[in-house]
Amino acid sequence: MAGLFGPGYNALMTDPFRPAPLEPAQARRRDGPDAPDGHAPDAAAPRARRGPSGPRLRILTYNAHRCQGADRRLSPARIAEVIARCEPDVVALQELDIGRARSGGVDQAHLLARQLGMDAVFHPVRPVGEGWSGIAVLTRHPVRLVQASLLPALAVVRRLEPRGALWVEVQVGGSAVQIVNTHLSLIGRERVRQVAALLGPEWLGRLDCAPPKILLGDFNAVPRSAAYQAITRALADAQRLLAPARRPIPTFPARLPTLRLDHVFVSPESVRVAGVEVPRSLLTRMASDHLPLVVDVELLAEPAVGPSVMENSEEPAPAEPARPAARGATARRGRAG
Repeated sequence: MAGLFGPGYNALMTDPFRPAPLEPAQARRRDGPDAPDGHAPDAAAPRARRGPSGPRLRILTYNAHRCQGADRRLSPARIAEVIARCEPDVVALQELDIGRARSGGVDQAHLLARQLGMDAVFHPVRPVGEGWSGIAVLTRHPVRLVQASLLPALAVVRRLEPRGALWVEVQVGGSAVQIVNTHLSLIGRERVRQVAALLGPEWLGRLDCAPPKILLGDFNAVPRSAAYQAITRALADAQRLLAPARRPIPTFPARLPTLRLDHVFVSPESVRVAGVEVPRSLLTRMASDHLPLVVDVELLAEPAVGPSVMENSEEPAPAEPARPAARGATARRGRAG
């Protein structure tokens, strides 16, 4: 791996990143009428919200498009505002830049973490010039990096950007939650290989990867694709678990969403989905080319017994998406002030 990423990769993985403490005005979530709860949060350490059976967790996955909006304006602050309004406990981000000239040379993952008062774990997937592109997980809960690496690629297609995954363990109310964030290929055959790896013995199939498990990110895969179908033989699509009472909601493109490319998959025996939201506003339509997907889950104390993963109703879905190549990733861990 050092040969692929170059000598700076290990330094990115291991060197701590500790931005300066936030000013009080920066640390607050938006209050007033735009805030979901109408008031600023307590600045104390996070406490797990508890449901009738166990702690609850609000998860957000979001392709941030290197913080460049539909107006072509680069604005990490706008992405931070989108996230803050959703009040998530765990944030999985794709398409972030670190040290790239096109993004002003900033470390987007840790800048967002600092603005949100969260810890960040960042995985660099693609070196570009002087910087990196990658994926990240942000959270206020105790977090541990388990694994970050590239996913399989088709040797015959050399110009495709590399794809990777980031596995962290988040401690929530005494439960260790396994969270894997990924951004898969635009090519169907390559996606199928990447999904097989994620479900295999090096990732979610590892002996020490015990439920609850959550796999999420930008899969570039609609529900009728082979990659999606392979995942749902092992895990449950959070949106489908609420059907038919709630129809699954598309996330791409942000201005007029018609495709479900962003997903949250859960181990249904250990996780109950309590709610799903795809925020649609002028802000979310402008901030990125994807909409954020927010899922509220409850961690079950006892294994649930119910219908199999594939018995959930399926919504009509278009053919494989065709869109411009996505932008890539990097890995390292830092702590917000």
